[in-house]
Amino acid sequence: MGQDRTWKVGELSRVTGLTVRTLHHWGDVGLIVPTARTSAGHRLYTESDVERVYQVLALRRLGVDLATAGALLNGSAEVGEVLTRHLAAVEAQIVALRRLRDGLEATLATASGRSSDDFLDLIRKVIIVDETVQKHFSPEQLTALAERKETDGERITAVEAAWPDLIGRVQHAIDAGVDPTSEDGRALAREWHGLLHEFHQGDAQMRESLYTMQQDNAETIRRDHGGPSPEQIEFITRASA
Repeated sequence: MGQDRTWKVGELSRVTGLTVRTLHHWGDVGLIVPTARTSAGHRLYTESDVERVYQVLALRRLGVDLATAGALLNGSAEVGEVLTRHLAAVEAQIVALRRLRDGLEATLATASGRSSDDFLDLIRKVIIVDETVQKHFSPEQLTALAERKETDGERITAVEAAWPDLIGRVQHAIDAGVDPTSEDGRALAREWHGLLHEFHQGDAQMRESLYTMQQDNAETIRRDHGGPSPEQIEFITRASA
């Protein structure tokens, strides 16, 4: 490029692949304001203007919005802070997409032979679970859970499959009048906490999020997903004392 080279808006549009309308809009919002004008008042972009256009394009490809891009280029925002926040948002989106994929796979696996009413009820339950988990777990926790499912899916499936059997045996012990503080009761409690540990893996914050989610949604979890009843939780609590 020559030192004094300038571009009219149509020329810059062809070079960058941006529409003239986009370049006009960027100028109107103060993002890319042409440095020069022709004698007739038409916009002329200098080399520094073109360099700024490509900087904006690079930030846009990273998913940074126009207002934030402008703040970064003008020096009114810290690059590290902005990109850290944006990275966290992208990671949360990745988690959401992974969970959407898992939900679609689960739905497809169980959709065969269902009536439309059954299918809609299944979707409702998937949505409820999705919203409940998002409400009680942080983006960082959701990321960790998604990564764990990617790397240790078979073990997670085995743990999930073990819960209905254990809940059934706890209920059988309650019906049989087993003392929670007996060895049989304590053995059930150890197994119960072992399965919980497989989920939170000793992470205190993850454990707290899990317990809070269960407490806030106990009836829904029991009704729609076979979760433990208050009576069963009380038995395990006494057996764990």
